[in-house]
Formats: sequence, structure tokens, C-alpha cells
Amino acid sequence: MKTLKPILLLIAIVAGAILQNSAASARDIQTAVFAGGCFWCVESDFDHVKGVIETTSGYTGGTTKNPTYKQVTKGGTGHYESVRIKFDADVVTYRELADIFWRTIDVFDAGGQFCDRGDSYRAAVFTNGDAQKADVTASKAAAEGVLGRKFATKIVNATTFYPAEGYHQNYYLGTNRVLTRFGYVKQADAYKSYRKGCGRDARVKAIWGKSAPFAGS
Repeated sequence: MKTLKPILLLIAIVAGAILQNSAASARDIQTAVFAGGCFWCVESDFDHVKGVIETTSGYTGGTTKNPTYKQVTKGGTGHYESVRIKFDADVVTYRELADIFWRTIDVFDAGGQFCDRGDSYRAAVFTNGDAQKADVTASKAAAEGVLGRKFATKIVNATTFYPAEGYHQNYYLGTNRVLTRFGYVKQADAYKSYRKGCGRDARVKAIWGKSAPFAGS
């Protein structure tokens, strides 16, 4: 009897692990790619959405292979700063993410976003397949109806997504000290100062009012 108990316990542990792995593999994990100006800000916003599993800052939409941040921001690559979002579609749908996305950007700006100007900072949605294109097109039409104006933000077919350099990932959470015009400050604090100084939240709130999910009070 004493020998049997450890065996039964082991069986229970193994069975639990199998069930847990099966549940995880059964989840409907999908990917969305949004460009909304500075990818630090887009990543920060969508990390707060329930059902989002992972966000990755990167570059897409251009022709240069394996681009660097310096190349993209200099111009000429055709790439947008963008964020790849992995999400559990059983918790949040692609359509819901699209509905949120419009309300985090300046949908009327075709030349960049907020204080960041130039092609690499343009806003766009990169769709993968007909279903995503249909969902985001319907979402855009509905959001345009709310504001009563056409958006400048484009919907385009997805191309190769290149992850950005490591120091860009989760920048808004960084604890390293970085040099700013105010001296060396913690990276997370530098991000907050940049976001406020760039006028992102103020502009989004001016457009969307109370339906701007991350623009604060």
C-alpha cells in the first residue's frame, strides 16, 4: 500500500500535465500586426489588453531585409515601425483588437504620428488573409461612422515582419538608465516623458474622448 501511493501520485501529476498541455494547445492563438507610430507606445498599449499573450516591436511593409532601427528611421526602406501581437482569439477577437487600435492613434494623420514624422511612423494595419481584411475593413468603417470622417490610416497586406533590436522590446518597462536632455534617468521614466511630450495621449483623447482606452483621464 505504501508503494502504491507514490505511484498513484506520479500518475496524477503526469495526467495533470497532459491535460494542461492539451488545454494550452487547444487555444486559438492568432497574430495581428499594427503600425501606430512609435512602437514603444503601441506595445505598451496592447500589453494591457486582456487576451494578448505577447507583443514584439519590429519593422514591416518595406523592401530592405533585416533592417536596423537606424536604417528605418533614416528613410528609404519603406518599413513602418510596427508591433506583432499574439493573442488568444477565445479571449479577444481580431475585430476587437482592430476596434481598440483606431482609438489609440491619430487616424487622420497620413504623415506620421504625433511628434514623430516621416514614413516609418505612419499608421497602418497589416492583414494576413481575407478574414482579417474583412474584419478590419468593417471595423474601420464603423469607427469612421462614429467620427463622421474618413481615416487616413491604410489597410495593407502583411509582408515579412522583422523584430527590432532587443533594446526596443518592452522599452516602456526598462530599468536601465538612459541619457536624456534632463540627464540620466530610468528608461521607464524616459518613456513616460517622451510619450507625454510627444502629445500622444492628449491628441488621442481630443479625437476619441472617453472612448480612448489608454489616454488617461
